[in-house]
Amino acid sequence: MVDLESEVPPLPPRYRFRDLLLGDQGWQNDDRVQVEFYMNENTFKERLKLFFIKNQRSSLRIRLFNFSLKLLSCLLYIIRVLLESPSQGNEWSHIFWVNRSLPLWGLQVLVALISLFETILLGYLSYKGNIWEQILRIPFILEIINAVPFVISIFWPALRNLFVPVFLNCWLAKHALENMINDLHRAIQRTQSAMFNQVLILISTLLCLIFTCICGIQHLERIGKKLNLFDSLYFCIVTFSTVGFGDVTPETWSSKLFVVAMICVALVVLPIQFEQLAYLWMERQKSGGNYSRHRAQTEKHVVLCVSSLKIDLLMDFLNEFYAHPRLQDYYVVILCPTEMDVQVRRVLQIPMWSQRVIYLQGSALKDQDLLRAKMDDAEACFILSSRCEVDRTSSDHQTILRAWAVKDFAPNCPLYVQILKPENKFHIKFADHVVCEEEFKYAMLALNCICPATSTLITLLVHTSRGQEGQQSPEQWQKTYGRCSGNEVYHITLEESAFFAEYEGKSFTYASFHAHKKFGVCLIGVRREGNKNILLNPGPRYIMNATDVCFYINITKEENSAFKNQDQQKKSSFSRSFYHGPSRLPVHSIIASMGTVAIDLQDTSCRSASGPTLTLPTEGIKEIRRPSIAPVLEVADASSLQTCDLLSDQSEDETTPDEKMSSNLEYAKGYPPYSPYIGSSPTFCHLLHEKVPFCCLRLDKSCQHNYYEDAKAYGFKNKLIIVAAETAGNGLYNFIVPLRAYYRPKKELNPIVLLLDNPPDIHFLDAICWFPMVYYMVGSIDNLDDLLRCGVTFAANMVVVDKESTMSAEEDYMADAKTIVNVQTLFRLFSSLSIITELTHPANMRFMQFRAKDCYSLALSKLEKKERERGSNLAFMFRLPFAAGRVFSISMLDTLLYQSFVKDYMISITRLLLGLDTIPGSGFLCSIKITEEDLWIRTYARLYQKLCSSSGDVPIGIYRTESQKLATSESQISISVEEWEDTKDCKDQGHHRGNHRNSTSSDQSDHPLLRRKSMQWARRLSRKGPRHSDEMNDHQSTLSYILINPSPDTRLELNDVVYLIRPDPLSYLPNSEPSQNSSICNATGQDSREETQL
Repeated sequence: MVDLESEVPPLPPRYRFRDLLLGDQGWQNDDRVQVEFYMNENTFKERLKLFFIKNQRSSLRIRLFNFSLKLLSCLLYIIRVLLESPSQGNEWSHIFWVNRSLPLWGLQVLVALISLFETILLGYLSYKGNIWEQILRIPFILEIINAVPFVISIFWPALRNLFVPVFLNCWLAKHALENMINDLHRAIQRTQSAMFNQVLILISTLLCLIFTCICGIQHLERIGKKLNLFDSLYFCIVTFSTVGFGDVTPETWSSKLFVVAMICVALVVLPIQFEQLAYLWMERQKSGGNYSRHRAQTEKHVVLCVSSLKIDLLMDFLNEFYAHPRLQDYYVVILCPTEMDVQVRRVLQIPMWSQRVIYLQGSALKDQDLLRAKMDDAEACFILSSRCEVDRTSSDHQTILRAWAVKDFAPNCPLYVQILKPENKFHIKFADHVVCEEEFKYAMLALNCICPATSTLITLLVHTSRGQEGQQSPEQWQKTYGRCSGNEVYHITLEESAFFAEYEGKSFTYASFHAHKKFGVCLIGVRREGNKNILLNPGPRYIMNATDVCFYINITKEENSAFKNQDQQKKSSFSRSFYHGPSRLPVHSIIASMGTVAIDLQDTSCRSASGPTLTLPTEGIKEIRRPSIAPVLEVADASSLQTCDLLSDQSEDETTPDEKMSSNLEYAKGYPPYSPYIGSSPTFCHLLHEKVPFCCLRLDKSCQHNYYEDAKAYGFKNKLIIVAAETAGNGLYNFIVPLRAYYRPKKELNPIVLLLDNPPDIHFLDAICWFPMVYYMVGSIDNLDDLLRCGVTFAANMVVVDKESTMSAEEDYMADAKTIVNVQTLFRLFSSLSIITELTHPANMRFMQFRAKDCYSLALSKLEKKERERGSNLAFMFRLPFAAGRVFSISMLDTLLYQSFVKDYMISITRLLLGLDTIPGSGFLCSIKITEEDLWIRTYARLYQKLCSSSGDVPIGIYRTESQKLATSESQISISVEEWEDTKDCKDQGHHRGNHRNSTSSDQSDHPLLRRKSMQWARRLSRKGPRHSDEMNDHQSTLSYILINPSPDTRLELNDVVYLIRPDPLSYLPNSEPSQNSSICNATGQDSREETQL
């Protein structure tokens, strides 16, 4: 048998387990050499240097010992003076010789030896090649003067009573104290200590001067008046304070010379110290100092991070933040990299703010500044973007870095971030609350076109107010408008609520109607326990649970409401006499309902999504029977629910079969295939079956697919919506989506024209080419030809977006100058056009539709000033353009981010109202208009009942327009262009179409008719002059305002627009296959549709 072990070679030591444990001692061929690094640090000198100088803590101990040693030497000198008996005679020997006891001499010698040894050792360790640099240092010279005589007296006993100026050790003690404080700050990592160091140096310098003067005068006067230490102290204080009583004066020439020298030293040293102290104090005032750790642990504070702090931004934040009662004890720490503005400094000196606001100059990207602000102990951090910069993308990048820095430094601190552009939003998804400015802005402007004054509605909802504005006004509309503006959104758990607890197990619409009828509160949404999604008006199928969180609109939250028992008893007795039966309906309604059983009061037909009708069916019974309103059922049954497919339009049912077929082939419903940025919420929309070629999106240029070159040539059935913007940013996508949402009837879709200063990029066109009737053209609102070509005479609304290039100006409030003047021109030329304008500064809205001699506008200006003096946060609310929803500033929505600190649900509710987010089962915002046929409903409470019982809609407010008789004002120049468009003959039309077919450029010379029309318009304008007037004349005008959650007994008026939260139509879909009227454009849309069905 072959011995296998003898044939297998042994493993090298590094691969054997025994050698891994015992080491590779047997490996003889390893030529490795062990190298030790930094050998110079192992020398004796380096070890001493490490102990005495380099090491922070040991160096601190050495300097503390040295400081104590110098103080001990000064104390021994004072003891020697006090124990010495007064000398007799005026001999000069008393200056050079003193009486020193043996024990005292021994202590002084010991202190001198230790001090001299330490000085020589430190000089040796800090030697860097120049011996004279070490010898000629003032501390070294003082040490030699004070220590060497005592060392010599050891070997020469005759010198034991030699006078040694030991009191000069106070300057060495001062030097040791400075070094000790520096080492202390270095050891404990304390920052911003320059102010403390300078104050300490100043105080120690004063003490050393006084102590040196005291001891010097006392010793030199041994041959004069024989002054003691107290008399010397008195003389020095009187002299340095420049009082100079003259009762104690030096007699000898030596003491007089010493006093002169000390005064000269004080005149040179002290001003330098005071100058440095004043400079550091001013710098500290600019930087703001620190927010102490003790305060951060015992008090609550939030941090506001901004790149530049303006007075408007500061006041909006402080007024909104401190409007909530439970935040009164909070402190606000402002962290800003720029120096405090003069206006900001003046405001922060007001006692109301100086005690609660702390300004720190620093950067959020520095951990030292975040430590100064005690970010890790903060309750929240608000990071705001600078919207006034020309490069808004750069501003967003700075905001993103600040958010990252804060999250890295304080991971548990809640973040509230404001971002400008939607494409940058996904970088800060980790933040607790994010408000994207362009998303909210464009969605709000879009809803303004279909639900008037939506911007004003949202602005009033997100502002904190008690509804006291306008109560001193003599006009009724201002009182009602101001009182209703105090309504806000609140939340409460159903089982803990006195408003909603009795509606447990009832339908949502039943709870909403009866809570409004009984308490005047408007229930708008709920949230299930354990579910983070909020559902706005989930509809009559939703059954209320005890653990549901209810969201309602009211003047104040339920916890601050008082319920009077007497009023409840009166109401209950009144209800027992006036109501009858378990449904607690009015008797006349019950009788009417019993008599009209054959009439279908529950409107279960498919209704229009934005323009429903409130009238009853037009039958013969209606002429002989008074209309009535059906009761709101506690639990919805099948007969009371709309069973038809609400994804199909009612308008489709009214068309002929051929029109229906063509309509179905034209549009489909689905999710947009392309989104211009990451993070956009998918929304079910009206889409085209095939995307439009990019050339066909250009309104003012013909292509191979069509020959149209202006809006009139297209022959749109509905009026246009024109958006004038500088660039086609990604936020503009959020303007189109709400106007093409699936619940908007096809028949009511308005064409959208984007009037852009700069051509859009290919990515934006790729996103909008799937939407029907969306066009763009390159032009400007200050060019009349561009306005006419884009169809301004056929437009229902024109939205003027604030331009980024004009947001910054040398004078802040001049940023809106160009926009205001352009809009004023449009207002004078197209008076019937509804113009919605975005401004940078809310204060400039008083210039919108400006009339210099309008007495009513002047009265509103005075009212605004009075409301501002009363401390109102909404002083601008009575301006007619804002009340009517014709002007909007994105800075008004800053309060949404601030309010989310107390109401963490406000951003979600606002996004749902604006259509930025869509949640299955959640409703959407729309409006209806009260016509003459609807006035039989009479009151807002009956309207509430009608809507809840028929379609499940929940009204939240009224947009009311009134005719107002005004005093004589400045004449308005207004020229109507529609008549010019209508006076063209057929020959001109044919010639114009021929030009369309043959022209390919948009130059004005290629449009002679348009150029001729502009010239005629200008001549007519100059010829008419101020004598011309239209329906917006000088003697009569209209004013519009919003009533949020009005009282139940509010009377309805003609042309009132009622804001509704309509249930999601998808929630009514049966589980069966969708109807044939609903089609999806692609596979992605089909999958999304199936997932969305409930």
